[in-house]
Amino acid sequence: MGGERESGLGPGPSLLLVEDEPKVASALEKGLEGEGYRVDVALRGDRGLDLARQGGYALVILDLMLPGLGGLEILRAMRGEGNPSKVLVLTARDAVEDRVLGLDTGADDYLVKPFAFAELLARVRALLRRGGGEPHRVLRAGPVEVDLSARWAKVDGEAVELTRREFDLLAFLVRNRGRVVTREMLVREVWREAPTSIPMDNVIDVYVSRLRKKVDCGSEESLIRTVRGVGFILEGDGA
Repeated sequence: MGGERESGLGPGPSLLLVEDEPKVASALEKGLEGEGYRVDVALRGDRGLDLARQGGYALVILDLMLPGLGGLEILRAMRGEGNPSKVLVLTARDAVEDRVLGLDTGADDYLVKPFAFAELLARVRALLRRGGGEPHRVLRAGPVEVDLSARWAKVDGEAVELTRREFDLLAFLVRNRGRVVTREMLVREVWREAPTSIPMDNVIDVYVSRLRKKVDCGSEESLIRTVRGVGFILEGDGA
């Protein structure tokens, strides 16, 4: 593992990348994060739709050919549910009718593979500059609130000071409120590490312990419950 930057300052807008080719997804993720964006990645369509529903992303970069659920199906579901996130469609299909279908289904822009990263970045910036349609950025789980854009957290209306990693951990738990989150999920989605032979359990437990101290505010019962041998769960109604 490389060094970790402990900072309360977060990066720019949150993006969701739904792309089933791991090498392409990894390259785009690193490139976009290098430009200051916070990027979540889904390698399957069903996972992508799940994240789109939970998240509050400024922009979704969506491949059309996906396992689990096709890109157009994801797009229809998002627009049918009133999800206002901007959507940039990626596809190998260059036919005019395919582009028209994507735009008519609710895409904001269309980029044909293969493409230069500079062009993708220009499209992303242009879409984010467009006025209106900004998604709701505050998520809740019981007394916990997190603002995914401004990157602040509150418990019972009181601000909680968190490091970058602590915020990412809390935001992930809130996004998955009511569901058990495994340590493997945290390694992959929060620490962004590939599986290794070095266990991360102790590191994760230290961060969860720190987070509990900050969000429990002296309460007898912790908001973050340990599920022995599996992981953690944050209970509470959300929005």
